[in-house]
Amino acid sequence: MTGRPVAVVTGGAGFIGSHMVDLLLERGFAVRVIDSLIGGREENLAHHRSNPDLQVELRDIRSFAPDDALFTGAKYVIHFAGIGDIVPSIERPMEYMSANVQGTVHMLECARHAGVEKFVYAASSSCYGLADVPTREDHPINTGYPYALSKYQGEQAAFHWHQVYKLPVNSIRIFNAYGTRSRTSGAYGAVFGVFLRQKIAGTPYTVVGDGTQARDFLYVTDVARAFLAAAETSRTGSVYNLGAGNPQSVNRLIELLGGDVTYIPKRPGEPDVTWADISRITSELGWRQEVSFEQGVANIVANIDYWRNAPLWNPGSIANATKTWFEYMSPQGKT
Repeated sequence: MTGRPVAVVTGGAGFIGSHMVDLLLERGFAVRVIDSLIGGREENLAHHRSNPDLQVELRDIRSFAPDDALFTGAKYVIHFAGIGDIVPSIERPMEYMSANVQGTVHMLECARHAGVEKFVYAASSSCYGLADVPTREDHPINTGYPYALSKYQGEQAAFHWHQVYKLPVNSIRIFNAYGTRSRTSGAYGAVFGVFLRQKIAGTPYTVVGDGTQARDFLYVTDVARAFLAAAETSRTGSVYNLGAGNPQSVNRLIELLGGDVTYIPKRPGEPDVTWADISRITSELGWRQEVSFEQGVANIVANIDYWRNAPLWNPGSIANATKTWFEYMSPQGKT
């Protein structure tokens, strides 16, 4: 790995992280991946198996001491590692706070001791709650469930290290990333994984509400490019919202995928639309979306076998999986 700049990617065997690894290797970096494989998959990096510029450590981020040699000589640390999903975070809040907050602190300390040039934190737009749209970075924070709280507190920790220890930090609040290698197992959640497995099985798509709700979907390779831009910029101490700035309805997704639909109850606490104001990231970092929604969906359909072993959800299993959501997130469930 001599002679190449070094980047550490936490969660590098995961959905976005593995695409980040692809981009960094393509751009001439030596990449060191950290992943516990709770959400990541080794096969996401299999096409790089013989690349001498890739090093993979299958460890929990909380196991790293500040002076861990993996970070020696690193130029950038790009931090995706953590655990996601709303319902499991309501059921297991301590686990989320530990992984997403304390885990981030471990990575910040490693980055600080290594003297990295930039630490880029993968934040979540969930910190805004039911937000005004398009949503700007100065929108009031409203963390409605433990996952959102844990991701926001991880971001606060990153900027605290920036303030106190002068660690160069930028944070990107991701809205709705989608693309190849997205999660295939675990809790009921992201719409793409649910629909792709249903498409393979030939069962109806389980559409929440009437399908007019819209999400600011951004293809994963465009997400990776934004993170590299946030690492390479001379700017530091900045928060950037990241989406396409062009929300797409669930009905439009169904139209592109093709197939029958069954409708399930709308869930409390879910926004009708997510929509990132991306004026800051476009003006300050020069980032632009490259992959259209139509092209992104086509890319996924071309790789649909990836989701063949994903859970097959139906209205009954979804209702059972989201009981906690309705219990804690509905207005009558709050005191």
